[in-house]
Amino acid sequence: MDAHHALHFAFGIFGNATALLLLLARLNTFKRIVRSKSTEQLSGVPYVMTLLNCLLSAWYGLPFVSEHNILVSTINGTGAGIEIIYVLIFIFYAGNEEKTRILELFTFVLSVFVFVVFGSLCALNGHGRKVFCGLAATIFSIIMYGWPLSNMRMVIKTKSVEFMPFFLSLFVFLCGTSWFVFGLLGKDPFVAVSSGFGCMLGMIQLILYAIYCNKSEPKKPTATATATATVAAAAADVELGEAPALEKPSKSPNGNA
Repeated sequence: MDAHHALHFAFGIFGNATALLLLLARLNTFKRIVRSKSTEQLSGVPYVMTLLNCLLSAWYGLPFVSEHNILVSTINGTGAGIEIIYVLIFIFYAGNEEKTRILELFTFVLSVFVFVVFGSLCALNGHGRKVFCGLAATIFSIIMYGWPLSNMRMVIKTKSVEFMPFFLSLFVFLCGTSWFVFGLLGKDPFVAVSSGFGCMLGMIQLILYAIYCNKSEPKKPTATATATATVAAAAADVELGEAPALEKPSKSPNGNA
């Protein structure tokens, strides 16, 4: 193995490690759900969409779809298994309305994955198969990386990093950077583009953290902002440490939640 391939492999291993940490960061969320027997104000959408991203990326990394990307398949295959458990727990404890919504989205996700798999196997081969699967994986990877945008908006609005913990931002940056370099070394634009987007978002989060972390009197968010931040926190999986139980937002004077 020459230096180039060794470096490519090393960044793939580092990407696996950082991505796994991000996936396991959600454990505290689901421990809280199981203890309280309720999904509280959490949204299940990010978990289902992350599942779709993992499924598509795992498929794209297989040798008969794209070459030299088996490390993409290992972490995303693992991630898909973890996400399925998360989604099933969420569905089990969700209220009737949320349960129905997430079940419908879960069915849609599985349908999209089945369509991509059978479409790529039956109608495409070689470079065409790689491009089709790569585009699908890239689109949903960018969507997944885009969830923390709500957190960044809350940080700017409240001038507080309460809803964007440092270690989350750091690992998003490290994960995105490692896979971006992996894609560059492997000359794979689909891996590089989506991961480069994640790297950029992680860097912006770290910059925002540096700007607002020492603000002594952050602006107190309204009840509406608090509810929005709760969902945003779930989307970005901020629970790297034990998080407090979430409370339902009270009504504001104008009648909005």
